[in-house]
Amino acid sequence: MPVPTNARSHGSFLAAEAGELAGVAGTTIGQWARRGLIRSSVSEDDPRVYSVEDVAEAVVVRALLERGVRHADVHRLISRLSSYGHWPLSQAALATTSDGRPLIVLREDEGDWVLTARGWQRPAAPLALRDVRLRLHRAS
Repeated sequence: MPVPTNARSHGSFLAAEAGELAGVAGTTIGQWARRGLIRSSVSEDDPRVYSVEDVAEAVVVRALLERGVRHADVHRLISRLSSYGHWPLSQAALATTSDGRPLIVLREDEGDWVLTARGWQRPAAPLALRDVRLRLHRAS
């Protein structure tokens, strides 16, 4: 379900702190922000400052990449979820297929939609799916 675009950010984290919560290196957080996979919504100046919502987006990016989703597909996903507001990855109900190369699936009330090069398409048959859950990294 799309969210209002007037949502505001909460908290402030430097890249190292955001990375620790997301389960990746702080340099990775910075790279993802520069490449448009996540935002640094508190401050885009150096040093970039990230919100809780930005960290949540990074958690989803990490989960997708760990499952073998390509960076280009994450970019495509972000552009296709523009109606979900400033933090679309953590707002949308997402899953990935578990057979072969993983595909991204948007799970909505009216059914599942697979992201393809042409955009969202309904699957012809039921798919084996793994939901993408928002889980912050726990330090050991």
